[in-house]
Amino acid sequence: MMTAKLQIVIGFAILVVFGILVNMIRRRSLELKYALSWMAVLCALFVFDCSPGLLIVVSDFLGIYAPVNMIFFLGFCFSLVIIFSLTVALSRMSNSIRTLDQMVALNEKRLKELEGELQRAKGKKEQEEE
Repeated sequence: MMTAKLQIVIGFAILVVFGILVNMIRRRSLELKYALSWMAVLCALFVFDCSPGLLIVVSDFLGIYAPVNMIFFLGFCFSLVIIFSLTVALSRMSNSIRTLDQMVALNEKRLKELEGELQRAKGKKEQEEE
């Protein structure tokens, strides 16, 4: 079991991290959709910090031998969720970049065609003036 002093220190650390997270969202250096999972984890940690007996009950219910092992298991699951969400975001960005690259290439081709037409029109105008 945790001592009351340790619970207070952990609770304070969780609140500080939560404040930092909210500040990053406010300054728009972190998008809300990515911060929600972190907020959920912080809330779960805060609940387990405030009532450590709940951690024992949940680990017993899940058949996990020690509550510490459950924390490691939940951390592993959370890491997998984060990796999956980042992979999805990376795939979407990759598709967007490919689309933008194709649009830029088409615009450059069209620009060269228009420049060629302009040069031909100037050449014809110069020939007519002579």
